[in-house]
Amino acid sequence: MAETLPLFPLGTVLLPGASLPLHIFEPRYRQLVVDLMTGSLFGRTFGVVCIKQGWEMGADNVRSLQDIGCSADLLDARPLPEGRFDIVTRGVRRFRLLDVDTTTAPYLLAHVDYVDDAPVPEAALEVVPILERGARAAHERYCGAAWHREDWSAPEDDVSLGDLSYLLAADCLLPVEDRQRLLEERSPARRLRLVRRMLHRETGILSALKAVPVPLTEFGHVPSPN
Repeated sequence: MAETLPLFPLGTVLLPGASLPLHIFEPRYRQLVVDLMTGSLFGRTFGVVCIKQGWEMGADNVRSLQDIGCSADLLDARPLPEGRFDIVTRGVRRFRLLDVDTTTAPYLLAHVDYVDDAPVPEAALEVVPILERGARAAHERYCGAAWHREDWSAPEDDVSLGDLSYLLAADCLLPVEDRQRLLEERSPARRLRLVRRMLHRETGILSALKAVPVPLTEFGHVPSPN
């Protein structure tokens, strides 16, 4: 059955399991945070969906949203002067956007269907351990080139196949297009291949430029339609 979620369009892609801090200052999203904090309408869950072009989102251009987004749980909200908030959220589950209601609430409401991974074909099960090792090795090389050792850690050995690629990507500053592609891919095996390829490419760029990306902590306030 379709579910209704308050929608927060952003110029970035939230992946399941990834943390997303946000600074909230526009009135409609301040109201959303208040509603989430009370838990009276939607619990503490809302939907994050990437805007295809630019950063701004209005009722007249809802078609510029990606079809696949990710639900987020509100973990913490710190009130600030003038009704603003700093919040911390975590990605939970992918959804497909069915339609958007622009009139009922100050913020957008979306009707969504949740999207699960497809089962891994039996014939592919024997190559899964090879894909896991390759993706983990690519992640280690990227993080070794990009971050100080204390700023990252490898995912635990018991992480599920479906979650592993998302956790590997969460440590890396991948382009929005790459993150959206990972979010939309329903095959866990293909997603591992994708993230391995992306991390190899990004590590090569870092090595060629002899530079490191800005630390992830500098991206605490992600640009938003606020």
